Amino acid sequence: MKISEIRQMKEAELHSELDRLRRHLFDLRSQAVTEKLEDPSLLTKAKRDIARILTVLREKGGSQIEERQAHLEAVAAKRGKR
Repeated sequence: MKISEIRQMKEAELHSELDRLRRHLFDLRSQAVTEKLEDPSLLTKAKRDIARILTVLREKGGSQIEERQAHLEAVAAKRGKR
């Protein structure tokens, strides 16, 4: 993902993309542990994309990014239980 694409996204989109990338990174790590990961460079690419999104969120004046992300995840979890 290019930084220009990330900068065009709205803050809500950035948070949802950040959540998606973190889940993807978790899946990649699980594959690496079970030795089913074909391309180890995907781990690095996912980490860099996460860093890019966090950088853009901070540039946009996002404070307490981690707390907001945790809140959004909690809200999504509550909706899933209903």
